[in-house]
Amino acid sequence: MILHADLDAFYASVAQRDDPSLRGKPLVIAGRSRRAVVLTASYEARAFGIRSAMPLYAAKERCPNLIVSPPDFEKYQAASSAVFDIFRAHAQAVEGLSLDEAFLDLGDLTIDAAVAVAREIKADVRAKTGLTVSVGLAASKMVAKIACDDGKPDGLVRVPPGTEAEYLASKPVRGLWGIGPKTEARLRSQGLESIGQIATLPDDRVHAIFGRWGKDLRDLARGIDPRPVVEDWEIRSISSEETFEHDVTDRCELYRVIRQQALELADRLRRKHARARTVGVKVKFSDWKVFGRQTSFQEPVEDAESIARAATHCLERLAPERPVRLIGVRVSNLAAQDAAQTGLFDGLGSPAPS
Repeated sequence: MILHADLDAFYASVAQRDDPSLRGKPLVIAGRSRRAVVLTASYEARAFGIRSAMPLYAAKERCPNLIVSPPDFEKYQAASSAVFDIFRAHAQAVEGLSLDEAFLDLGDLTIDAAVAVAREIKADVRAKTGLTVSVGLAASKMVAKIACDDGKPDGLVRVPPGTEAEYLASKPVRGLWGIGPKTEARLRSQGLESIGQIATLPDDRVHAIFGRWGKDLRDLARGIDPRPVVEDWEIRSISSEETFEHDVTDRCELYRVIRQQALELADRLRRKHARARTVGVKVKFSDWKVFGRQTSFQEPVEDAESIARAATHCLERLAPERPVRLIGVRVSNLAAQDAAQTGLFDGLGSPAPS
């Protein structure tokens, strides 16, 4: 059985947990700048149609009494670490998707035994962190994810093995992995609106519509998803970005932000018990053009100083003389923390465009 867990309105819930005066009120987590966007909206704010990634000014137009709270990533990371410790205590493997979301492999359990474990996880999360988590249970990752979404907030939805196709049949096609807004519109134009319709397509039509990946998509529509829960460091990366309220021309200010981002990334690497082989910098200029550079270590690193110095090295190669709108640092090519670590710039390669 596979469990998909997703903390409910995570950033907003942390704020409401720590400040009881915010509970039950429309709240968003966002920066203070004129370019700020909503990071998370409480369920009270979502009732006004406010969603993540919405410009803050648009959110305020929908809800004049909206409360805006600044993000506190140290609190989020601490809460996430505590929750993932709970996940690992109950699962054979944990595949983290973000600070607040993960797949858990519960092993070869009956559906009733898996439900009992899920209830323990939910109770432990509430007792130890004061937060609520929604969970979905199924024999495959995609179905577990959809079940989790169906149960929000604070729900537990189970899909017994053998009932996946029936469970998915009436759901809209956008619920399938790989179906974005453009593909959804194209499918609707051909009369395909539900997952069940995809599941029953014959070979020739599924190939004509989707090409070579059509049969795989049809399998997903039938609830067939053989992908296991894995903790695959090699394909993961972690990034931190900041959009400035006013374009920045002071190089020292850019270095200061890089150092702060390096501290955040080092903390997140430690919490993931990981090290990074590659460090990159992304810069968006005032004309919206984006450039990046990255550089790699011969052996992975995890400390803020190494990350900051490598990021500074990349920034110097970019030589940003124009006003900067956004700057970000990314670490990638992650490895487990038991990997060897050598000197700071041993084998440090020349930055390459990212």
